[in-house]
Amino acid sequence: MECKNCTLPLRTDYTYCSNCGAKIIRNRLTLKNLWYDVTERYFNLDNTFLKTFWHLIVKPEVVIGGYVDGIRRKYLNPVSYLAVALTLSGITMFIMRKIFKDGIDLSQIAGGENLNNEVGQKIMSLSFDYSSFLFLLYIPVFAFAGWVAFNKREYNLSEQFVTAMYSLAQFSIVSFPISMLLLLTNPDQYFSLSWLMIVIMLLYGIYVVNRMHRYKFANRIPRSILYIMLWGVGYIGVIIFFYVILFATGEISLQDFAPKK
Repeated sequence: MECKNCTLPLRTDYTYCSNCGAKIIRNRLTLKNLWYDVTERYFNLDNTFLKTFWHLIVKPEVVIGGYVDGIRRKYLNPVSYLAVALTLSGITMFIMRKIFKDGIDLSQIAGGENLNNEVGQKIMSLSFDYSSFLFLLYIPVFAFAGWVAFNKREYNLSEQFVTAMYSLAQFSIVSFPISMLLLLTNPDQYFSLSWLMIVIMLLYGIYVVNRMHRYKFANRIPRSILYIMLWGVGYIGVIIFFYVILFATGEISLQDFAPKK
């Protein structure tokens, strides 16, 4: 018998490969063992996902700093963690589009009471379509803000990307049940209350970079202000870029924003 992952010859009584550590699979895939594999991988008390999630709350510097310094097996890597976050974000968008679309106040998206319902529908639809792409665009925004404002550990921009990926993924995962609760209880206020979530996302980003770089308290305030300013410029830039796409593709035009007669 040989390992199906690394092809190393194995004894028939082995449960795990002594070379790559992969579990030896002998039975065909069924719904029962598929469900066991999913729950074992993501929801048992010792798995890396739950450990990563909790430690990104209480000691993010250990998770992120460890990955940058070469500790790659103790916690879920940033790409995999981001993939989980994007999956949950996609579920949120799907539920909003299929179930709660009619209950959401479109006038809160871009133009208030004078915004055409038609253009509101267009903007919301495009927001759903581009949601994952827009989410990814915030990674360089957070990375650049951290690189300029907080860099006591002298991280390069790529290492700042790791910090940004973990931070945004953590926020997305934490906000998932909150978003579901809000959609179930008060969907017409979803977009107005989502601004509060944006503020929380920014504050969490500041919390992470402060824990990562450990400046003295007197230096934290001006650096945090600079971080907020850089993030604000980047956030506006992402929104402008999104609207440029809408105008360039002909999805919306200036006439759509004309006051209703």
